[in-house]
Amino acid sequence: MAAVVLREHGGPEVLRHEMLPLPVPGPGQVRIAIRAVALNHLDLWVRRGGPAFHLEYPHRLGSDIVGVVDAIGPGVTGISVGQKAVVQPGLSCGRCAACLSGHDNLCRHYRILGENAQGGYAQHLVIPEANLAPYPERLDFPSAAASILPFLTAWQMVVHKAQVAPGDVVLVQAAGSGVGVAAIQICKLFGARVITTSRSADKLARAKALGADEGIDTSKEDLVAACRALTGKRGVDAVIEHLGGAAFTACLKAVRSGGKIVTCGATTGHSPELDLRHVFFRQLQILGSTMGSKADLLAVLSHLAAGRLNPVVHSVLPLSQAVEAHRLLEAGEVFGKVVLTP
Repeated sequence: MAAVVLREHGGPEVLRHEMLPLPVPGPGQVRIAIRAVALNHLDLWVRRGGPAFHLEYPHRLGSDIVGVVDAIGPGVTGISVGQKAVVQPGLSCGRCAACLSGHDNLCRHYRILGENAQGGYAQHLVIPEANLAPYPERLDFPSAAASILPFLTAWQMVVHKAQVAPGDVVLVQAAGSGVGVAAIQICKLFGARVITTSRSADKLARAKALGADEGIDTSKEDLVAACRALTGKRGVDAVIEHLGGAAFTACLKAVRSGGKIVTCGATTGHSPELDLRHVFFRQLQILGSTMGSKADLLAVLSHLAAGRLNPVVHSVLPLSQAVEAHRLLEAGEVFGKVVLTP
């Protein structure tokens, strides 16, 4: 099968086109003929390298995968060859207390496809039967791929961590990002008022078309002053944040006393200045979040199938142009998702 692989860390140029052996599903596994795989910033982080990544080379990136089942291993039941499917990107043991309580993304053995397990930058992928999820039939393959990891991540952040309720005012950072696009829609689904941010007037306009109530152009406006002005000096109830750096520091002052900051990333820096006095005097809650459970993905897919949530695709490129896709995402001009089609 054709694939794009890493054999070393570095810039986009380290992505290589190779032919790899076609994988054969073992007991309890299925093989997916991949139709689309969407990019995430996780792809960029893994490609660049770091101490958290323990890769088996050649390594394939790609977490957001959809396709068609084309082979079934021994013991698999209820799955048919030719069936369209969404791939749940989180791998877990399925036996521990975390998995059995529905919190599989807290499993000690949790891995993410494309991160510390082989991903979808290829024509085929073998996965456990448990990682197949229903396909939202109203969506084409690129749109379905664009809806997996960011909506799953945003669902846990908004629903379980921030516990957004009708009437809440929520600040969603980075309107054009995958998580931003998803979080805006999920917050509106739960009746919140949404303030979002970008350094692009065009992205803010597109975010409002998705349901955001107000936008802050952080290239021209101070985030804290703008949030206070929009909330009568009270501050927002919750922040959905994945920028890190100075943006995270500003969130400490933009959120109301007793409010919540939920973070799932650090795209602009992982060591923000943190004045603990803001945290304990104002009784703030800072909550970390990674991915979501398999049950969360099923909830997301039901809303996607019904049209209550909608993925946004920025562009679709062939897998052979993975280098160009990485450069496009790194340039920061993307609104929504970049998708590759093998």
